[in-house]
Amino acid sequence: MIKVLFICLGNICRSPMAEFVFRDMVQKRGLADRFHIASAATSSEELGNPVHRGTTEKLKEYGISTKGKYAVQLKKKDYQEYDYLIGMEYRNIRGIQRIIGSDSEHKVSMLLDFTGNPRDIADPWYTGNFDKTYDDILEGCEGFLNYLESQNLL
Repeated sequence: MIKVLFICLGNICRSPMAEFVFRDMVQKRGLADRFHIASAATSSEELGNPVHRGTTEKLKEYGISTKGKYAVQLKKKDYQEYDYLIGMEYRNIRGIQRIIGSDSEHKVSMLLDFTGNPRDIADPWYTGNFDKTYDDILEGCEGFLNYLESQNLL
């Protein structure tokens, strides 16, 4: 089983969007039983809060529910429990490293590093642009799944 943890600052916008988009993607391809997919925050600001209304509404357009998801914080032990810790932007990577310490197994990356155009995914909490965030996350999730296929992991 491939264990994937998507990570952003608060775990209410980008990382839950990535969690649910990727989960939907692998379900539609008949691969759901090969994955454990979750998301977490690098900060404690939003702990216990539900997914942001903008993310919920955007995913609802595609028939994807975020019901039951509440913000949780990344823990040091998550490094051992997950195969991939995937941040949304460079600042998330710094936050991940602060929590986990060393990335000796090279598990940490940014989502759009799996595409032909590596870059940060802007935080819609600040930009208000959930459409752009969705497009970037969809691109990243497709790139990540293609990467896993190219490595013969599926």
